[in-house]
Amino acid sequence: MEQDTSRKATVPCAFCGTLNRVDLTRLAQRPKCGECGRPMLLDRPIRVGDNDLERVVSGSEVPVVVDFYADWCGPCKLMAPLLDQLAHERAGEVLVAKLDTDRNPAMAARHQIRSIPTLAVFVDGREAARQTGAVPKPRLEALIDEARARTRT
Repeated sequence: MEQDTSRKATVPCAFCGTLNRVDLTRLAQRPKCGECGRPMLLDRPIRVGDNDLERVVSGSEVPVVVDFYADWCGPCKLMAPLLDQLAHERAGEVLVAKLDTDRNPAMAARHQIRSIPTLAVFVDGREAARQTGAVPKPRLEALIDEARARTRT
């Protein structure tokens, strides 16, 4: 009996915005957008908004870390390199998404974002952990582990 080890995610193309279903176990084969043919860049944070956040979160078989941020926010700017590093190091295991709360007020309100940066970890389409404020990398990784542990019980 062969076990299915694929990890799929629904992600927007960075170039045209089209949502694509991608097998994250095949990132080395450089998946391309089904609409524009350009590469799916999943080793860096993906931009999401009011129109696609819910589909990305619910369509992912791996944890999704969503950074609710704003361009003018100093602590948000401090978190950006850390999130870039996390996305690169854990590509295929975790999706890192960024949602600009100024440009996407509907999702910010729906998820009750009251302060930025707010990092929310979604597992199986549901929020499993949340952290407000800038945090060091070990705390961010612990947040992901806590979210996974909560959903297993």
